[in-house]
Amino acid sequence: MTVLQAIVLGVVQGLAEFLPISSSAHLILVPWILGWSPSGLAFDLALHVGTLIAVTIYFWRDLLHLAVEGLTKGTKTPTGKLAWGIVLGTVPGAIFGLLMEDVVEAVFRQSILSIAILLAVVGVILYLADRFGSKRRSLEEIRVVDVVWIGLAQALAVIPGVSRSGSTITAALALGLKRETAAKVSFLLGWPIILGGALLVIPDMDPAMFTPSFFAGVAAAAVSGYAVISVLLQYLQRGTYLVFAWYRGIVAALAIILLLVRGM
Repeated sequence: MTVLQAIVLGVVQGLAEFLPISSSAHLILVPWILGWSPSGLAFDLALHVGTLIAVTIYFWRDLLHLAVEGLTKGTKTPTGKLAWGIVLGTVPGAIFGLLMEDVVEAVFRQSILSIAILLAVVGVILYLADRFGSKRRSLEEIRVVDVVWIGLAQALAVIPGVSRSGSTITAALALGLKRETAAKVSFLLGWPIILGGALLVIPDMDPAMFTPSFFAGVAAAAVSGYAVISVLLQYLQRGTYLVFAWYRGIVAALAIILLLVRGM
C-alpha cells in the first residue's frame, strides 16, 4: 500500500466513522471501486487508532467528567447515568464483535451486494427515525436504559454497511433524543468499543505493518475524524440526518450498478 492510498483510506475512516454512513463499508468499497488491493481487516482496524485519538482529544473533558461522576455519584446525576449506561451499553457490542468477527470476515466483507443492501436499508431506517422521532430529550434527560438500548443497536455495527454511528444515532433518535444529543451519545458510547478494538488488534499486528503508510493512514484518520466531529455537532444544531440517508442510498445504488456492469 502506498502512502497516498493509506492517507485516502485514513481520511475515509475518519469521515465515515463519525458520520452515519459506515466506515467499514467505505473501507471495502473505495479500494474495490478504485481497483486497489483490499486493505484487509487488520489495517482497517488499525485505522481505528486514528479515530480513537480524534474522539479522545475532542471529548477528553467529557470522558474525564463521566469517569469521575460515574464513580463518585453513581446514577444519581444525569452524567452518572450516562457513564453507567455507556459501561453497560458497551457489553453487547464487545460480545457480538468477538463472536461474529470470523463470520463477518468470511461472509459480509466479501459481499459487495450485501454491503449495498445494508447501506440502503439502514439509510431508510435512519430517515424514518429522524423524521418521526420526537427529538425533544436532551442529554440531561437521558436514562441508563436508553444508553443500553443504544448499545444493543451498536452491536450490529460489526456488519459492514450498518455503521456504528448510524445504528446508535438511529436508536437514539427513535428514543426521542435531540439530533445533536444523539450524535454526542453515539461518539461517547463508541469510545470504549474503538479503544477495545485498537487494544485487541495492535498486539497481534505484524511489525512489518508499521510502515510510513501505516502511520500516514492513522494520522489522516485522526485529523479528519476530529474535524468531522466538530463540524457535525455544529451542523446538527439546525440540520437533519436526511442528507446522510440520501447519501447511503446513492452509494448503494452506485455499488449495485458497478456490480452489474462488472458482471457481479
